[in-house]
Order: sequence, then structure tokens, then C-alpha cells
Amino acid sequence: VVVLVTGGDDEGNGTQPAGGLPGGCEEVSAPEPKQVNLSAPAGLEPVGGTAVVETSCGAFTIALDAERAPITVASFENLVNEGVYDGTTFHRIVPGFVIQGGDPAGDGTGGPGYTVDEPPPGDLAYLQGVVAMAKSEAEPPGRSGSQFFVVLSADAGLPPDFALVGEISEGFDVVEAIAGLGDEASQDGTPTAPVLIEQITLEPS
Repeated sequence: VVVLVTGGDDEGNGTQPAGGLPGGCEEVSAPEPKQVNLSAPAGLEPVGGTAVVETSCGAFTIALDAERAPITVASFENLVNEGVYDGTTFHRIVPGFVIQGGDPAGDGTGGPGYTVDEPPPGDLAYLQGVVAMAKSEAEPPGRSGSQFFVVLSADAGLPPDFALVGEISEGFDVVEAIAGLGDEASQDGTPTAPVLIEQITLEPS
């Protein structure tokens, strides 16, 4: 099960809105789980630049940190190019902490069929807007599949165990709108309504 160290297993796909949607969010249906079984790419070099994440709540942009996290960014770019993220959801939303998505299975248990390992920078702090890869407690620091999270709080207070992708450079208001679909009473971060990742596109620098 791929979750952050502070979370539990995710169940369900959040199909019951509570009190309407945040501004800018469209009502969407939860997509069917995707079956993805890719082989680990060999010899990939990161391109860098940005990744534009188009969601049912609007678009936000990730500035990819190819310099400090070349292996993780190269894998993330590969997953984008393979269309792994298109038509998936933010399956876990913890208000004041993180939004988490990128799971083809849609429930926190899935991945792309392979993992990569890259120790995070030793000085990495998970501050607001930082984008990193999720992993289970049992996995070593810096291991990643396809699930990623965006930090909502000023400082998530996490140890430097989660592989770096980059940070939000545009559209943090969209991230906050997505966070508005979190339920503070939820033990596992199940959203109050589905949030769709329509597609992610790369824009080289």
C-alpha cells in the first residue's frame, strides 16, 4: 500500500459531495481504475522544465527540480509521457497537510509497475508547495512509483524520506481548491467528491 508515513490505507473513491464543490471545481465522476504495468525505464535523462497538471478544479504548474532529483524527475516525466496520470484522481486529501494523487488504481494501492530509488536531498524540507513522491513506511527513503503529493501546510514536518519532484510555480490557488474537498473527519483522507487529473503535460525549459 502506497501511503505517506502519517496516513492509513485509503478506501473508496469519494463520490458523495458534502455541501457543494469549491469554486472552480467541476462535478465529475470517479474514473474506473487503470491497469498499468510498465517496466522500469533504463538510461533516462531528465528534461526538466515544468509539468502542467490539468484537473477538474483548474490547472497548476510544477517546476521540476531535475538538478537535485534527476532520477525521480526522469521517472516522473516518463510516467507523464506514458499517460499514466491522465484520467486518475487525487484520492487522498488531508486539509492543512497534503493532497495526494497519481495512483492508477485510484485507492492508494496502485503504481506504475516499477519503482525507482533516489535519496532525497539531505536538506530537503517539505514546505508549502513542495511536490514529492509518496511511499509506504516499509519502503526505503527515496523510493517512488507514480503517487505524488503536494504540501499544503507551511511545513509538513516530514523527515527527508520522500523523493523530490519539484514545487508549485503557478496555480497554488487550484491546489487550495482541491484541498477544499478534504474532510477533516476522515481518517484516511478520502475526498468528499472526486477530483480528476485530466492530463499532465510537460513543457521543457
